Amino acid sequence: MKLHVSIGPNPRVVKMFLAEKGLELPSVTVDLMGGENRQAPYNVSVNPAGQTPALELDDGSCLTEITAICEYLEERQPSPPLIGTTAEERAQTRMWTRRADIKICEPMANGFRYAEGLALFQNRMRCLPEAAPGLKAVAKDGLEWMEGQFKGPWIAGERFTLADILLFAFLDFGAQVGQPLDPAFGKLTDWFARVKARPSAAASA
Repeated sequence: MKLHVSIGPNPRVVKMFLAEKGLELPSVTVDLMGGENRQAPYNVSVNPAGQTPALELDDGSCLTEITAICEYLEERQPSPPLIGTTAEERAQTRMWTRRADIKICEPMANGFRYAEGLALFQNRMRCLPEAAPGLKAVAKDGLEWMEGQFKGPWIAGERFTLADILLFAFLDFGAQVGQPLDPAFGKLTDWFARVKARPSAAASA
């Protein structure tokens, strides 16, 4: 297998997932700034959506979308479990991963693309600069909601999971592009520090 990666939070999610699993895969760095991901052969033979990461399998086929890649890796190497060992655990992880994605990660990412990242993205996708402030506010609302739901020590409770990896990668990215975690969210601030202290956080940076 081979992992196609670039800068950005999405590839970091998979790299951190691999690090938690103790797995190492050969990787190919895609020049995101130069638009390599939007050109042939990448957007023809690897990912027609022109996004990273992509996991190239031994038969030459490719998996894209971070949750699909991580689910596949979990099935290939179940230990240590980062999604779950029972149907109930897997469902809980998927629920919290989805909540983090739609409430926080997606609006945060588009808030960046439509504002600070506009020069890079405006010729690659439909950008709505007027929507950027609202999207950033939606992401903050999502964080406020997550703060209120947080029981700890991890997003899904007692288990460190894909949900933690996803949210951490995006919040760490947000801090670099003008969307830092509000320290008023004390539970999430403490949680973020716990995740950042894990060796996988440094290994995937």
